Amino acid sequence: MGASIRAPTVYSVTGTLHDRVVETLGADLVEGRLLPGTVLLTEDLESRFGVSRSVAREAVRVLRSLGMVTSVKSVGIRVLPRDDWHHLDPTVISWRLAGPERADQLRSLGELRRAVEPLAAELAARRATPEEAEELADLATEMTRLGDEGDVAGFLELDVHFHRLIIAASGNEMLIPMADMVEAILRGRTEHGLQPVHPHPDALRWHREVATAIAAGDSTAAATASRSIVSRTISEVTRKPPTPDVAS
Repeated sequence: MGASIRAPTVYSVTGTLHDRVVETLGADLVEGRLLPGTVLLTEDLESRFGVSRSVAREAVRVLRSLGMVTSVKSVGIRVLPRDDWHHLDPTVISWRLAGPERADQLRSLGELRRAVEPLAAELAARRATPEEAEELADLATEMTRLGDEGDVAGFLELDVHFHRLIIAASGNEMLIPMADMVEAILRGRTEHGLQPVHPHPDALRWHREVATAIAAGDSTAAATASRSIVSRTISEVTRKPPTPDVAS
């Protein structure tokens, strides 16, 4: 029997022509169909996608802003090595989560979360305003309710808000840009079926413990509970196949 050939991924079936060009080229890059050093021509992109020169150039501009290609005068558009990519950009994260590198992406992002989020929780316990602490507590309570009800979409929105709020409450301007990365992970996990309909009770409890610790100013407890959330996530999403009890 011959080897099966996987069809190229197109990440968007909606949106503008520009969106489709960008996302299809993104698929080509993350799935290795466009290797480092490959040279593309604007005319070829126009022909391939049936778009105007302005649309092709705008798509290249987006990829260039992500560190994935560069324009070389009198040569064309050269694909850059992966080390040059902006791996923390939510667009790059979403493409890699949708592609064959999902497991590696989840592992590396989980390891980064383990470094970032417990620190953010620790700092938030020292610096969060009373209003922020109260909002975190309300979010954790509501997340438990929606998790128990199996409201995946509603739970995701609160989960994103919860984790972004902790990072914002850390008061550290170097951590704040990491919130986009965390949001991309949470949304990607749900979009690709790695978030269970009913989150594990431990995950829900740890979210409440983080909120409680921040309100109490207990930086050690806040960091510990946050680390538990992320560590469970890493252990669960890197299993093949993922189990139904993925933390968030």
